Amino acid sequence: MPTTSSTPPDTASDPGPDSASDPAPRPGSAPRHVVRRLLQLYAGLALYGASSALLVRSGLGLEPWNVLHQGLAERTGLSMGVVLTVVGAGVLLLWIPLRQKPGLGTVSNVLVIGAAMDGTLWFVPDVHGLFAQVPLMAGGIVLNGVATGLYIAARFGPGPRDGLMTGLHRVTGRSLRLIRTTIEVTVVVTGFLLGGSLGIGTVLYALAIGPLAQFFLRVFTVPSPAGTRSGSTVVASGTTRQAILRR
Repeated sequence: MPTTSSTPPDTASDPGPDSASDPAPRPGSAPRHVVRRLLQLYAGLALYGASSALLVRSGLGLEPWNVLHQGLAERTGLSMGVVLTVVGAGVLLLWIPLRQKPGLGTVSNVLVIGAAMDGTLWFVPDVHGLFAQVPLMAGGIVLNGVATGLYIAARFGPGPRDGLMTGLHRVTGRSLRLIRTTIEVTVVVTGFLLGGSLGIGTVLYALAIGPLAQFFLRVFTVPSPAGTRSGSTVVASGTTRQAILRR
């Protein structure tokens, strides 16, 4: 979903499999490790959808991709969650010519965030007056940072939009920062022209999400079980972790 210092190595949290000092994994440690990662993945994706809904209800501006989703929802009559899912699936198709490989987290991103967003929008009403709007906006931004840290640290692969960014970076050789900025400016302008909401929340999100994601990504990093190789999940999400930490 959406973007946004020094960057640790991709495998900083994973012990090297060739180290002679690595102890043998404890019985049952690997299954518990996978369960924790799965819980983080789906908790993060659900909270991401909920945080986006809080920003919608605050009425003070949305994160860049949701400006586009809201504009498309206004034009089509579909819910924002459904539009988010459809757009995510469309972006995922763009991975094919970029030769990107989706992971469990990629597919789950498409399916879970939109449903969680619509569920939260159904439950949380619109608020009026700055005394209610500002706390809702602030809560949505912070919760979005928590959610980003959770699902990226689970290492099940990047979301469709992050994968589009890293794929274009690999194919074009342009910097991640330039690719990210170009994509987000494009979706914000398009969404605004379609009727999406821009506001102070959009600006504060852009300024805050990088530091928040960096902090919570480190908080929720899941170390690999001792003596095991984390495999392709680190490779799949390592570039995405770098992109977020650099925002």
